[in-house]
Amino acid sequence: MQFAPAKINLALHVTGRRADGYHLIDSLAVFTRFGDRLSIEPAEHDAFSVSGPYAPAVPTDETNLILKARDAMRSLHGPARATPVAITLEKNLPVAAGIGGGSSDCAAVLRGLASLWGTGPGDAALMRIGGALGADLPMCLAAKPLVARGTGDELSFVGGFPALGLVLVNPGIGVGTAAVFSALERRDNEPLPPLPRHFDFHSVRNWLENTRNDLEAAAQTIEPSIGAAKAALDRAGSAFTRMSGSGATCFGLFETGNMAKRAAALIRNRHPGWFVAATRSMPSEPGLS
Repeated sequence: MQFAPAKINLALHVTGRRADGYHLIDSLAVFTRFGDRLSIEPAEHDAFSVSGPYAPAVPTDETNLILKARDAMRSLHGPARATPVAITLEKNLPVAAGIGGGSSDCAAVLRGLASLWGTGPGDAALMRIGGALGADLPMCLAAKPLVARGTGDELSFVGGFPALGLVLVNPGIGVGTAAVFSALERRDNEPLPPLPRHFDFHSVRNWLENTRNDLEAAAQTIEPSIGAAKAALDRAGSAFTRMSGSGATCFGLFETGNMAKRAAALIRNRHPGWFVAATRSMPSEPGLS
């Protein structure tokens, strides 16, 4: 079983735009203990199926990143080694939600196939394959606290970063990333400020107060219910609230897991049609500097 965590952009600054149209970012991202799950098993013929609460929103044809990842890995390994597989996705994360669900699923498939087909490509090769499939793929392949720069392909891992109590809220709306970037009023913003020397809940929250998500205002003009999601988190006691990625999922920061669970229950009761999840982010690996 492969796990595909949600990616949360705690801060996301848009710092420029290349001549080819790709935007440059500066983002602190973490990954959560809540996410999608995938099984990859040998089979007589290739197969792909989807279950879970958000299965109806997942395409099952060749446009799905999971199948693109399978085909890219098969091209690299060759048909003799890359035998047919049955891939099953349990889709627990909403689609087009700003939390990297599709990219994380794709990254999980790349890792799983490298293991299944044996002596697969190393991390650098997986990063190259992933980078060709989507800008979020390098981050999702790493799946640990990091700062991403460039188009999302320049990664710096963050040592000593704690697990954070989070509540994720999506008002049941998908927002197109391209539309949000097109609606930006400015693309040459300041990069992230220097990270704190020491990380704990309070230093992270205080640092976040001096950062932004430069996509938030543009996304909210497209989908005003993002404001309602943020307001619901604030009413439930969030110590810090922001939209993740290009939206519409928002996150609230909570000092303890129990506080996050109580807040999630409160929001879920008030908004039964929304996606609401209490979770924790995964901390830095021990000894990472």
